[in-house]
Amino acid sequence: MRLRHDPTARERLLAYPFSYEKETVTPGAWQNHFPQNQPLHAEFGSGKGQFITTLAARHPENNYIAVELHAEVLLKVAQKIEEQGLTNVVCLLANLMEVDRLFAPDELSRIYLNFSDPWPKKRHAKRRLTHETMIQHYQWILAPEGEIHIKTDNQDFFEFTLNQLATCDMKLQNITLDLHRNTPEGMELVMTEYEEKFVAKGQPIFRCEARQRTSDSK
Repeated sequence: MRLRHDPTARERLLAYPFSYEKETVTPGAWQNHFPQNQPLHAEFGSGKGQFITTLAARHPENNYIAVELHAEVLLKVAQKIEEQGLTNVVCLLANLMEVDRLFAPDELSRIYLNFSDPWPKKRHAKRRLTHETMIQHYQWILAPEGEIHIKTDNQDFFEFTLNQLATCDMKLQNITLDLHRNTPEGMELVMTEYEEKFVAKGQPIFRCEARQRTSDSK
């Protein structure tokens, strides 16, 4: 995604009462930012926020965190939250390479990784959000039986991801190589802005879920 730099974006973003940055949050205290204590889900790399705001509107029984590195993009999420009057979703401006400093052990029930940067060159593998090192961080902050839901349009990235999840001994389920032509029974379809464009072009969407094993130790 090519961004046009906006020097006012961070200030405008943080003016929203539901927007935070790393320095203003305390791991383990995320429920304090919501009206009710409910299962906590986070989208890592929220883009413009269509996916997470749709989920938040459909599922008031959950709390959601949109995590994004770029203020210019996260500002669009904040605007959607305000326009829709949502109270169960907040924004976090942060670098996901520091994810273990953003959340406490067992704090999240679910993580969404939608169309993450595939970093196709092998020498950049450690930058992928589904690299083994990152998955281990997710396992630390996920509750017992917590889940990671992953979507991508990149087959090589998807195969890499499946292997990394297996290496970390996560239980794989609901794997599909073409989500919109072979949707697992009972699955709720919520699309991102990117996904709508890919589907319109006929590109297959790869998707899987990975669940913590109950025997995992933290």
